[in-house]
Amino acid sequence: MKWGTHLVDTDVVEADPFAASCPSRQVLDRIGDRWSVLVILTLADGTLRYGEVAAAIEGVSQKMLTQTLRGLERDGLVTRTVFAEVPPRVEYALTDLGRSLLGAVSGLHAWATSHIGDVVAARSAYDAR
Repeated sequence: MKWGTHLVDTDVVEADPFAASCPSRQVLDRIGDRWSVLVILTLADGTLRYGEVAAAIEGVSQKMLTQTLRGLERDGLVTRTVFAEVPPRVEYALTDLGRSLLGAVSGLHAWATSHIGDVVAARSAYDAR
C-alpha cells in the first residue's frame, strides 16, 4: 500500500506511516505524547522557567519533564535559553514551528474537554459488562 512521500534530509522517500521508522510516525509519537501535549499547551501563552512549567503540569516527574522538553527542543518545537546567572535561569518557549502546532493541540484539548462526560459514561458502561 502506498501512503505517500516524505522529505527526509534532501531525499524524497516512500514511507509507510505505520512503520516505526517512518518520519511522520516519529513526529506523531512526539506530539502525541501526553507530556508533550501538556508542555505545548503550557507554553502557549509565552516563555516560562522550568519550575513554572513543572508547577503547571500536575503529576509530571522531573525526569519526564526534562526528557519531554529535550525532545521538543530536538524536534525544533521548543527553545531553551540559559542565562548566565547565579543561580542559573533557564527559560523555555515555543518556536514558530511549535506555535504552528497550537491549533491542532488546542483542538484536541477542546475535544477532550467537551467530550469527557461521554468518555466517562463509555468507561462506566464498559466496566459494568
